[in-house]
Amino acid sequence: MSQVVRAQSGKQKTGRAGARIVPTHIRVLGTRVTEEERARLRRDLDRKLGKFASAVERVSIRVKDVNGPRGGIDQLCRIKVVLRNRPSVVFERQDASLDAAIKGALDGVERAVRRTVQRRRMKPIKQETRSRTRAGEIET
Repeated sequence: MSQVVRAQSGKQKTGRAGARIVPTHIRVLGTRVTEEERARLRRDLDRKLGKFASAVERVSIRVKDVNGPRGGIDQLCRIKVVLRNRPSVVFERQDASLDAAIKGALDGVERAVRRTVQRRRMKPIKQETRSRTRAGEIET
């Protein structure tokens, strides 16, 4: 019995190589979210926060029907992102439809995480040298 092994082409695949999946916990209170919707939510979250995966420890998503059966603008989505060596980011969006609340929260948390990560990168590495230079202690 012989096996046929096909040679792979030398062409490289495009896209994000080695993208890490963001560890996520989804909690639903007072409303229904199907397994398909949960999978789509995780996929959308990975697409939005995948580029920051090295800075993200974990994500918690809470979906809640605030008013219950009374209706109104009562679908709430709160996303908390715990970052490594940075403050956590929490973004909340409330809307009449669950899909709109989730989409708004995902967009907002992406912007907030980007701001937090960039703010950290923009800080000078050696603040002590800068402060002494301003005070006139070090002259070049």
